[in-house]
Formats: sequence, structure tokens, C-alpha cells
Amino acid sequence: MEVNSDPADLSDSVVDHLRQVAGLPDLSGTRYELEGEIGRGGMGVVYQARDRQLERRVALKVVEAALAGEAALIARLEHPAIVPIYEAGTLPDGRAFYAMKRVTGVRLDRYAGAGRPVAERLRVIRRVGEALAFAHSRGAIHRDLKPQNVMVGEFGEVYVMDWGVEAVGGTPGFRAPEARLDQRSDIYALGALLQFVLPAPAPAALSAIARKAMSAEAGCRYGDVEEMLADIGRFEDGLAVTAWREPPMHRVARFWSRNALLLWLLTAYAAVKLGIFFWPYR
Repeated sequence: MEVNSDPADLSDSVVDHLRQVAGLPDLSGTRYELEGEIGRGGMGVVYQARDRQLERRVALKVVEAALAGEAALIARLEHPAIVPIYEAGTLPDGRAFYAMKRVTGVRLDRYAGAGRPVAERLRVIRRVGEALAFAHSRGAIHRDLKPQNVMVGEFGEVYVMDWGVEAVGGTPGFRAPEARLDQRSDIYALGALLQFVLPAPAPAALSAIARKAMSAEAGCRYGDVEEMLADIGRFEDGLAVTAWREPPMHRVARFWSRNALLLWLLTAYAAVKLGIFFWPYR
């Protein structure tokens, strides 16, 4: 039987399948066995693979050789919110790969849309900020912080993924406007991330924190991530934040909310004293 090999006669699904198969990494010579694709991004493709030596599943990221520096960058950042690298190497076709912990959970863009309370949303932002602050202390920046690069694990653990290298320019909506990226560019992205996770309508103080972090002029943003996290902490503690000059009535309401129990006790005490004072006259 004659087989028609004319590509024009192949269905779109068959062509797509052939392209995917052709692009699969050749893992011969490594300890890993390919199991399937997890996801694709601007910096490469992530696969699930089995580590035959240690009998565990890992995430295997395959990138162009020019982006191989990402693995070296992440390897310097040992932090609970940064996924550890197990091994790095080069494939027969010249592409680079590295194996890392297989994270199970949901991306922040899906996690934040599930009716989470503000306190939980801020917890995630705080964990992301702590990872950024640690990286900055080691001279590294993320370059492409966005909801798709933050994972929340099955037990609430938070991971900051896809740390960028020089070739990465960021994602519109989360990328700072300046051409040269630095630590304050990450602060801009963290502000955009905070703005993204806030419910509508958002507390005015938190919106002000996000706006300050996202100032068009880098010098008008927070000086470092710790300063921004401190402002978030003030909000959580019921204190005034530095990013917002609150109206007098809001200040009174905040004071009442923060000291409600004490004020009710004082009111009750005053009422009892007045009752005792007037009792003999009845």
C-alpha cells in the first residue's frame, strides 16, 4: 500500500503531534526518563521526569543555551520560597536542562481568584517579598515577577519560579518602565502583584502601598522590599501606613477598630460608675 507523505494531506492535529514529538528533549545519557510536559513559557519548556537513580519525580526545564545561566542563578539562592536545583547539564542538541523539585499546587493567578480573604492574599505577597529580599541580598533580581511565576503549594507553601537572566525583559503590566532593570524594578513588579491579588474594592491603604511600589519614577518607590513589607505589616497591625495620608474619619475608624475591646470595656466601666453614682437618688 502506498503511503501519501504529502504534508498538505496531514491533519492539523497530526502536524501538531509531530512538532511536539520532534521538540521532545533527548535525555539519553542522563538519569532522567521523560514522562510528559508540564508547561511552556518564554524561557523554555518544563517537563515531568522520573529520576531513575533516586526513584523520584522531578521538574525538568529545557532552555536554549543562551539562557543556561538561570540554573546557576537559582543555585545561589537557597531559600524556602525558591525551588531548589538538583542538577544541570546539556542535551545532545545543545540545549541546556536542569532538574528541580517538582512543585504541586496552583499558580497565583488561579489561587487569588478563589475568594481568598485579604489576610491570606497578603500572606502570599509577604512570602514572595521575603524571597525577593533574600535574592537582592545576594545580588540577584527576578526580572519577570508575575502571577504565573508564583506557585502556592498543597500545604500553603509559596514558591517564586522562573528567575530571569539578562536576556529576560519582563511582562507588560508587571514590568517597570525603566530600560535598565534593578532591585527597584522588582519592587515595581511586587507592587503590581499586590494590586493583582487585592479584591475589589480593595482597602485604600493597600491600594496606596501598591501605587507607591509602582511609581513611574524608581526613586519614588520603596527603597527596598523590606520597607514595602513593613508598610504591609503596619496595615495588618491596624496602624497607619507611610504610603497613604488617611482622612481624619478613617483615622478615627481605624483607632476604634484596633482598640474596640478596650473602648467597650471603658464604656461599660463608665456606665457602671454612673449607675452607682446615681443609685442613692432613686
